Amino acid sequence: MNLNELRDRAYKTACDHGFHDEELSNEHCLCLVISELMEAVEADRKGRLGKKCKARFEMEYNRYPALVEEEMRFKCSFEKHIKDTLPDELADATIRLLDLCGLRKIDIGDFLDEIISEEAKRYNGETFTESIYAISTIPIRCEYEYDSLFNKQVNGMLLGIIGLAKHLNIDLFWHIEQKMRYNELRENKHGKKY
Repeated sequence: MNLNELRDRAYKTACDHGFHDEELSNEHCLCLVISELMEAVEADRKGRLGKKCKARFEMEYNRYPALVEEEMRFKCSFEKHIKDTLPDELADATIRLLDLCGLRKIDIGDFLDEIISEEAKRYNGETFTESIYAISTIPIRCEYEYDSLFNKQVNGMLLGIIGLAKHLNIDLFWHIEQKMRYNELRENKHGKKY
């Protein structure tokens, strides 16, 4: 998965949907990332772990291909089986970070599988909430006076989420792909103020 391609797609979708009609601060953008991580905590608390959501989604999505228009089948299947699950919220947080990278022209590069596997091991022995806290506090644990430090913090958050998803056996990139497709079908600012 090419992260810079995902970055460009996330940023384009955000622009197309009005999220960048006005200048946004880094703090604003990071707050929205953290809000998605808190939604992941809520999904965990509610037991919406999405363990079989991929299989259920695919089964329903492929059920009546000749009878129901594809966009409608996709949207209905997504909302029924994926939306608001823990993997969906981690995908949202990742997409927000990718969008921020697009906005600030941050080159992500690709994380090697070995690096992701090492990051995944970091979460052994931590509760889910401790892991989310660690990722959420990367931007505030040190000041980002310089662009290069901010870039490293954003990349650190991305790597943290990808590593946590691997630790939890979540196919994060599949979920990102589905959420991006869903977001492309939504109204301006997804019906929200910002």
